[in-house]
Amino acid sequence: MNRELLLNNLKSNPNKIWDVVIIGGGATGLGAAVDAASRGFETLLVEQSDFAKATSSRSTKLVHGGVRYLAQGDLSLVFEALHERGLLLQNAPHLVRNQQFIIPVYEWWEGPFYNIGMKVYDLMAGKLGLGPSQKISKEETLAAIPNLDQNGLLGGVIYYDGQFDDSRLAINLAQTAVDNGATVLNYIKAVGFTKDENGLLNGIKLLDIETNEIFFVKGKSFINAAGIFVGDIKKLDEEESANSVILSRGVHIVLDKSFLQGDSAIMIPHTSDGRVLFAVPWHNKVIIGTTDTEVKEPSLEPRASEEEINFLLNTSAKYLCKDPKREDVLSVFAGLRPLAISNGNIIPTKDISRKHQITVSLSGLITITGGKWTIYRKMAEDIIDKAILVGGLEEKECVTKNLPIHGYLKNTNFGEPLYCYGTDKIQIEETLLAANPQLKEKLHPSFPYLKAEVVWAVKNEMARTIEDFLARRVRALFLDARTSIEIAPEVAKLMAQELQKDSDWVENQIEKYTQLAQGYLL
Repeated sequence: MNRELLLNNLKSNPNKIWDVVIIGGGATGLGAAVDAASRGFETLLVEQSDFAKATSSRSTKLVHGGVRYLAQGDLSLVFEALHERGLLLQNAPHLVRNQQFIIPVYEWWEGPFYNIGMKVYDLMAGKLGLGPSQKISKEETLAAIPNLDQNGLLGGVIYYDGQFDDSRLAINLAQTAVDNGATVLNYIKAVGFTKDENGLLNGIKLLDIETNEIFFVKGKSFINAAGIFVGDIKKLDEEESANSVILSRGVHIVLDKSFLQGDSAIMIPHTSDGRVLFAVPWHNKVIIGTTDTEVKEPSLEPRASEEEINFLLNTSAKYLCKDPKREDVLSVFAGLRPLAISNGNIIPTKDISRKHQITVSLSGLITITGGKWTIYRKMAEDIIDKAILVGGLEEKECVTKNLPIHGYLKNTNFGEPLYCYGTDKIQIEETLLAANPQLKEKLHPSFPYLKAEVVWAVKNEMARTIEDFLARRVRALFLDARTSIEIAPEVAKLMAQELQKDSDWVENQIEKYTQLAQGYLL
């Protein structure tokens, strides 16, 4: 996955007509690229920033059916998500794992109520279920989560869901698309379309963010999978386009693992804002979230409000012996959900369905809105089926239900360094570590990340900036923003060697990253 090579091949063949052109390098766009390429279509994907820069790197890190949607009666979405959860565990076992959750019970009626609800959840998962739910005693609950607040605790309900690393999966999807013949490029922005004499789309105008070069690409079908920016892309096609998304901000705080002892996650089924709240172990830290706040404008770097931060701290304190304080927060990150709306309906964002919607403009632009990480594969299947119709492409069946994702490694040991690379771990060890023992050194004592991972990310994962590496190739920014700032100079030095950049680039990168990371600190 070499950007220079893929970009040069693209520009050197300006008359090539691509079957499928995808705008957006998040979960939806990358999934569509995998689907299209694996069906044998000539596929191009462009992303204005880095892969998974926006919503797709800022999730609660859960592959789940959605207990909250079950309570809302959105059964079709839960069925679909539970099925896709099972397929994702099957196709990416190096990134997706089975996670035990406990619902703490403090009222006498909660035990039977939640137990019955989770049994329904189990039944809906069918043969792709991850384990049976069960009611447990107070003693068993505390054995699983020793630092849970014991005051009034009656017991708990166990259930199972999936957990994953969102941006690592995004990178692996990009690699899977390339493995199947697609061209995927970050830092390429869609800035316009071309149309034929009938007003139908036949090309796209692209801007290389790194060089400011403009160039054109021809295509048969064009997919707008730009997430929170779908409206901007629609306006490139039709100046007067109806709004199809409403934006909801979700905020998470990250704490030291001491705040959630044991390996179980906590699910709080009802909070003051009407959402569920999770406290989930992840990369030896604990993530607490999320919130649901409507916002008006899209942003690549949304920020949490004081109200949201206080809500997470105060709500989690009700369930943990050790009350988290502001000074305990290692990182705070926010993401925007692009929720699909129709007919201008205005309802609270927490009540808007997470189902996806696909629309086609008069000129043929296919836009997908809504959805969630867990069902990215099904969303991709649906939109490529639509592209076949709109673009007049050859009918070909979707093959992604049983398509291993790049790095696929069964029986992954999640305690091993480099486990998230799957089968690429062998390549890192044989091509980098064996050739240069210095690359075995850790970037920082507080993290497991090796210098070799920086080199690998530049060579094979299209990392172009310090942020690309520290935020999304590894997760240092999200896990401990302050420590990640300390790592930045060494990362910049290693990247500069691979990218053939000078000292000015290094200084500029360190300055930009430091400024960015300070926004993740309280």
